Amino acid sequence: MKDWIEIFDLRVRTLIGVEDWERREKQEILVSVRLLTDIRRAAASDDLDHSLNYRDVSKRILRFAETFDGRLVERFAEEVARLCVAEFHAPKVQVRVEKPGALRFARSVGVAIEREASDYDPK
Repeated sequence: MKDWIEIFDLRVRTLIGVEDWERREKQEILVSVRLLTDIRRAAASDDLDHSLNYRDVSKRILRFAETFDGRLVERFAEEVARLCVAEFHAPKVQVRVEKPGALRFARSVGVAIEREASDYDPK
């Protein structure tokens, strides 16, 4: 299986940051996700019910961002990966989280992670 559902630069507002001034109000961050899936059945049937619905994924990430109250983009990315695996049954997910304007002279800073379902299996 080598098919991916991708969402690029989803703009979300969330409470994130380590500095006191960052904690006063929500900031905009960009979230991109790639979910490994098999699209062959959806391609053959032309039926959304046979695919992973990217609208559902984006809405779930937006709902998560509304309640997130963390400090690090690393934690945000990890939690998004976990929910993609747990709720959308993606065997593998790649997540990129960026904070535009967080670093002077840089357009953006962020992290990119890749996780598999086995990373969240109870040991």
